[in-house]
Parts: sequence; structure tokens; C-alpha cells
Amino acid sequence: MFFYPVDTDLRLRLLRHGDAAQLYSLTDLNRAHLRQWLPWLNAVKGQDDSLAFIELTLRQHADGRGFVAGIERGGDLIGLVGHHPIDWKNRSVGLGYWIAQEWQGRGIMTRCCKAVIAHTFGVIGVHRVTICCAIGNARSRAIPERLGFRLEGTLREAEWLYDRFIDVALYACTTSEWAETMA
Repeated sequence: MFFYPVDTDLRLRLLRHGDAAQLYSLTDLNRAHLRQWLPWLNAVKGQDDSLAFIELTLRQHADGRGFVAGIERGGDLIGLVGHHPIDWKNRSVGLGYWIAQEWQGRGIMTRCCKAVIAHTFGVIGVHRVTICCAIGNARSRAIPERLGFRLEGTLREAEWLYDRFIDVALYACTTSEWAETMA
């Protein structure tokens, strides 16, 4: 079971079946906020949908294709961070994340992403990590920029966001770049 203490009050851990109610509640409470940037909110209609997501992430982890971790503070889930399925042929993975609106602006997500990226390069052995963010999502884009990722370009009209296509910024970092950045 993946468990990683980020600092004294934050930890990352694999989601458990028993988290479904709390994950759904967190998603639902932040629905309007998350909907600005994330295209999957309409598919989360109840606790069963959160449970199905948790089962999917646990299968991904069991199959060696990466993990999604809950961000826990004081025993409560406040967000998620984790891998899209690892492309082992190219030793590459995308990283995704979201956090409850009330916890934004405190550096939590940057610290959590840094921990996951260090684990991804150092323990899992992936060579390249990518992060895609909506062009207009300045808070999300600040995370890869703070962590020394390179902006590789803009993917024009790459994501359908409910009623329109949006442009996405593609950031990437390789093992050697990470080592230089963290040195």
C-alpha cells in the first residue's frame, strides 16, 4: 500500500473503498470550482461513481501502471494527485491533480506533486513526467513551472470541456532535468 508523508500535517495514500463517501462529498462540494477546468464532473453523479473510480485506481496500482493518491490532512481527504496509466514502453507518465478550493493557495499541491514526482523518478523508474493544464488555469500551470518543468507547447483545442474545446499547455520533465532542478 502506497503511503507517503509529505510533511507534518500532509500525507499521500492510496484510496480505499471506504473513501467513496468522502471522495464523492469532496467532489460534490467543489463541483462548480472544478468544473471550470476538469471535464469529468458530469460523470460523477453519486457515491457509486466515486467507488468505481477508486476501484479503477486500485487496479491500475495492482497492475503496475502507476497510482492515484488521496491527499490527506488531519484524516480528511482534501484532493487527489496521481498518474495517468504509465506508458512502460516509453517510460513516460502524465500527472494529474486537483484540490478542494478552500485548500488552494497554500503550496499544498506543489509539495504533493513534488513528492509524487520524486517517487516516480526515483522509485518507480519512469524517465519522463508530463503535466497538461488548461491554458487559462493559472494556478494549475504554476505547479509545473515552480517544479522546473519545461513548457513544450500548446495543444490547440485538445480537450472538450462540456460545451467547447480548450487549449492545453503541455509541460514535461525528464529524470536528468529533475536531478538538476532538485540539486
